[in-house]
Formats: sequence, structure tokens, C-alpha cells
Amino acid sequence: MINLKKHTIIALGYFLIIALLGMLMRLFPVVDIPINYRFIVHTHSHIALLGWIYTGLTTLIYKLYLSGKEIDRKYKFLFWCTQATIVGMLLTFPVEGYALSSIVFSTLFLLASYGFVWFFIKYTSEEQKKTGSYKFIRTALWYMVISSIGPWALGIIMNTFGSTSPWYRNAVYFFLHFQYNGWFIVALFGLLFFMMERHHIIFPKGTFNRFFWIFNVGVVFTYFLSVLWMQPHPLFYLLAGIGAVAQCIAFVMLIKGLLPIWNGLKDTLSSNVVLMLKTASLLFSFKIILQFFGSIPYIATMVSNNMDFIMGYLHWTFLGVVSIALLAFLHHFKLLYLPKKLYLLYLTGFILTEGLLFYKGTVVWLGYTLMEDYFTLLATTSFIFLIAIAGILTAQLTNKNI
Repeated sequence: MINLKKHTIIALGYFLIIALLGMLMRLFPVVDIPINYRFIVHTHSHIALLGWIYTGLTTLIYKLYLSGKEIDRKYKFLFWCTQATIVGMLLTFPVEGYALSSIVFSTLFLLASYGFVWFFIKYTSEEQKKTGSYKFIRTALWYMVISSIGPWALGIIMNTFGSTSPWYRNAVYFFLHFQYNGWFIVALFGLLFFMMERHHIIFPKGTFNRFFWIFNVGVVFTYFLSVLWMQPHPLFYLLAGIGAVAQCIAFVMLIKGLLPIWNGLKDTLSSNVVLMLKTASLLFSFKIILQFFGSIPYIATMVSNNMDFIMGYLHWTFLGVVSIALLAFLHHFKLLYLPKKLYLLYLTGFILTEGLLFYKGTVVWLGYTLMEDYFTLLATTSFIFLIAIAGILTAQLTNKNI
């Protein structure tokens, strides 16, 4: 039998590594560090998406849909092959960046992730396939497959147009969009609906179907936000705006559908999980509002030239919406022990670092002078993340229930 709690500990180990790498990158303007900054950026981003989030989500999906089906041995092989590719990226990206070895490990990871999609579709039962949560998880996994078109295209683009080509940047954004907004967030909605199904809490079927289709239209169309940096034809702004509006409408529909059943759902959750899900929902609502404003030509141009706004938005989604919701679901399904104090420490680090990122973006936008010791302060607040995640990981190793 697979001990999936150990898989969660591995995922948290990656989370701790990316927190360490994040703090290291923020120390570059403060002290002289004799390593290649760009290589560390590549390592940080790959281990964040493919280590922490991928491992955390797939562990949850396996537990909820595939455990107990006498396929543990097959899954163990797939899991450890996948971990070997992640460790390979962790070891090669800091040394060589995008080069032969790291590209090989990245490619093998994509193939292993396809194996997980096949595993999920093949071994889920016909009864499971009738549920709304399955519909979301399956769609999320297909978004993961679609996102991989970006990395596959990079090799062709680099050999044909070079890494300075706009196509190179668009391929990277394609991957990031369908990872963040497709695979991650759609999977989290699937986990939310699974939680309701497990407790026999009925979400209106008509509302569910409308929410599902409108939200996914939004997922596809909001990709056009990622190409607005090129200042393309006005049609692209219209498509991006349609995607942003669709997600706003879908989220309102979800909230309206949840309100009548919220008390029943809340009774099945711990106070800690309720707090985390409320936080993630609030952050997600701000995210979709930012998407809407990002489809306006002036704002789209301004943001595309302001790296602090871009990084603030990406971290808002990754560290806020996705990571907090993932921690909540891991805790609820008893794959993780998360003391409230450690969560609040994590949230404090998130609020402070996001505030500083958006502050610098605003200063650059308005042409003001940056506060003295800004970079030292940013590195210091980033250290809070490191403490919080180290504490969460330590709690798994010392808690008897884990």
C-alpha cells in the first residue's frame, strides 16, 4: 500500500526548496552572490510548477480516485520515475540553465505526466466518470497536456527564430497560462466538487453545467491576455476581454450556487480549512478582476512593460490562490497537518511580499523614487515564507498522526 502522506512530504520538500531559491534571488540586489541568476530563475519556476504543485495535486487525485484499485505497484513506478525527472531538473538547471541535460529531464517529465493522465482515465470507474468532480479533474489534466505544447514548441522556435523572438515569449506564456489557469485552478475546482459529492451536498445541476462551460470558455480566451504585450490587432483585446468577463460571470454563478448549501458544507470542514478556502476565494476574485482590467489596451501595455506587476500577479496566483487552496485540500483530506499559526505566518509572508512587489510596480509606473533599503526589506519578508514552509514540513515529520 502506498503511503501518500510521504508523497505530500516530498511535495512540501519542493515547496521549501522554491522558497529558499526565491529568497536567494531576492538577495541578489543586496549582496554579491557568485552564481548565475537566470539559472536559479529557471530552477525556481520548474520546481514550483512541476515539483510542489504537480506532486501535490496528483497525490490528491490518486488518493481520491485511484487508491484501493490494486494498481499501487504500477503507480509507484510512475511516481518515482516522475520524481527522478524533477530531481534531475533540480540538479541541472542551477548548473547549466536550459541545456541538454535539463532539457532531457524536462522532456521526460512531460512524458511521465502524460502517463499520469492515461492512468487517471484508464483506472477511474464508470461510476466516478459520471460525477461533476471527475469532469473538472479530467478537463484540468487535458489542460496540462495542452500546456506542454509550449515547451515542445520552444525547441523549434529557438532553432528557427531564436530566443529573442516574440514567438519564444508567447510559447512560454502559453505554457504558464494553461498550467496556472487551466491545470491548477480547474483541478482545484474539481477537488471542491469532490468534497461536496463525498458529503452528499447537492450543487444545482443546471448551475453546475453553466458554470463549467462558461468558466472553461474563460480559461481558453484569457490566454489572449498573454499576447497583449505585442500590442496586436484590437480583436485580441476583445477576445481577452470576453475571457475575463466569462470568468467573472462563472465565478458569480459559483458563489450563488454555493450560498444556499454553504452552511451544510461548512459543517463538514474544520475552521482552518474554512479560513483557507475563504482566503483563496477572495484572492481568486481579485485575480479575475485584474484579468478584466488587464484586457484594457492602456493597462495591458503598461503592465507588459512592468516586470514587478507581472511577478506580483504570478505570485498572487501561485502563492495565494493555488498554494493556499492546495494546502487546504491536503489538510482536509488528511494528507497534511497544518497548524493554524503556521498558516497565518505563511499568509503574513504572502501579504507583505505581494505588497512590496505591487508597491515597486506602482513606483516604476508613476516614476517615483523607490524607498531606501527596499530590496533588503523584500528579502527579509521573503524569509517569512521560508520559516512558514519549513514549519509546515517539520510538523509533518513530528506529528504522530502523520
